Amino acid sequence: MTSHLSSAAGQPLEPASPIINPIGPPQVTKQLSENVILTTVDDLYNWAKMSSLWPLLYGTACCFIEFAALIGSRFDFDRFGLLPRASPRQADLIILAGTLNMKMAQPTLRLYEQMPDPKYVIAMGACMITGGMFSMDSPTAIRGADKILPIDVYIPGCPPRPEAIIDGITKLRKKIANESLQERGFKGQTHRYYTISHNLKPVPAVHTGAYLRSANRYNPPAAVAEAIGMPIPPALATEPQKEISLVDSQTEARLEKEGTVE
Repeated sequence: MTSHLSSAAGQPLEPASPIINPIGPPQVTKQLSENVILTTVDDLYNWAKMSSLWPLLYGTACCFIEFAALIGSRFDFDRFGLLPRASPRQADLIILAGTLNMKMAQPTLRLYEQMPDPKYVIAMGACMITGGMFSMDSPTAIRGADKILPIDVYIPGCPPRPEAIIDGITKLRKKIANESLQERGFKGQTHRYYTISHNLKPVPAVHTGAYLRSANRYNPPAAVAEAIGMPIPPALATEPQKEISLVDSQTEARLEKEGTVE
């Protein structure tokens, strides 16, 4: 359907702008260049991987609040194909958000091992990269998550904003785009830190449960009992009974005087 516009002289005028949504069925182009896509298996495989990254819904501390804000409608990271999963067996990306201490190091490593290959790790925040503010005096904070996991992308900040997470995911997508199927059998993710053999010697277990059966658990040592005056002398132990009997006798005498006791 076309519209004809006439000028004052009767000459038809072309429309000022083309019709965006013309009435009529859409026409499929018949040009071969627009109907055939030539690519490689690597590009197709990498495109499918980087367009469907499913992150694990997991966090250890305050940085997870920024990661949770990324899921909301304002930043909407679903447009990158990221779909949060609550099960590690359905996820291929884990974003380590928050402080990592010794208590949570083993569960975090277990979650990573339960994820299927290929899998990727993003260290988010200063605490996950170097230990952050806890790296000086904390006895339990791990100085960097790369001590236990291979890290693909580091996102510095305390905490990083959601825009920084989007930038880190973009860099991870670029890294995935450069991978090759031919290297899968020869190149794998390994730990990114150096270690040396220790000279420690195994020792017997300390926590054997013997302390639960020790004599001092229910009775104090003799030196401690003597210092604090234990055990209680018999004379002191009978004084409360004397006081009770005295009170009882006085009460009985008063009741007899009042005539209430037969």
